[in-house]
Amino acid sequence: MKIKVSPARRIYVWISSIVLVILCTAMVLPLLKVVAESFSSKTFIEQNQVLFWPKGFNVDAYLKVFHNPTIFIALKNSIFITAAGTLINLVMTAMMAYPLSRPEFRYKKPILMMVTLTMIFTSPMIPSYLVIKGMGLDNTVWAVILPGMISGYNFFIMKSFFAGLPGELIDAARIDGCGEFRVLFKIVIPMSKAVMATMTLFYGVSHWNSLQQPLIYLRDPKVHTLQIKLYQILMEDNTSMVDVGQVAIAPATIKMATVVIATIPILVVYPFLQKHFAAGAMLGSVKE
Repeated sequence: MKIKVSPARRIYVWISSIVLVILCTAMVLPLLKVVAESFSSKTFIEQNQVLFWPKGFNVDAYLKVFHNPTIFIALKNSIFITAAGTLINLVMTAMMAYPLSRPEFRYKKPILMMVTLTMIFTSPMIPSYLVIKGMGLDNTVWAVILPGMISGYNFFIMKSFFAGLPGELIDAARIDGCGEFRVLFKIVIPMSKAVMATMTLFYGVSHWNSLQQPLIYLRDPKVHTLQIKLYQILMEDNTSMVDVGQVAIAPATIKMATVVIATIPILVVYPFLQKHFAAGAMLGSVKE
């Protein structure tokens, strides 16, 4: 049986498709430009002849970037901060969202009000730095992990999802003798794959792309992140990494190769979370 589609609906679909194609093109073309320049030779880069396809294809820029030992140190630090930070974020956010999602929890309103205030007012930089320094976290990776353990926005998304879980199942677990921690980690979290995948993506991307906090707290090159290294390269008018053997490399090519290297991990992880992310993106949009 064919479903009749009204002319207005057809027009809406066509217009939406055209707008989405234009938006996708506008987002993809800059990425193609970066990738093309990262694989192009110095001659074509200097003559501004590279558009969306490499000219004078070579991988010398990537060889030079990976030949720099500081890149691997920064990459290792970024991976650790992203992995450890995301894990801590998920655990702490879940531990706060679960009790506040239960109707029997007392003092829920004042706590939610305090969380809301953190989304409106943020702490100034100097007091935050003094607190971090006073705790002995300055110039350590924990200075960029611990202060942001719980995001107010992500907390409310997770709380909304937990509130929609069957209360009868949680009550049955309590009757069987499960404590609240066991209920959370054995029942609630396994039933919340969509929201956990969404929060993993949100927190992970935030940690991986973070620049301001690392620039403030991570001054020792041994704890620099990949984003700091990328920032340093992009801010250099001229870079010392211009030769690989007898091959000359344009500074712009080095910069573009570094951008690609910093982007690849997120592009690799996203497809594995896309299914759950699509479901989690609609969390809280429908109120029963």
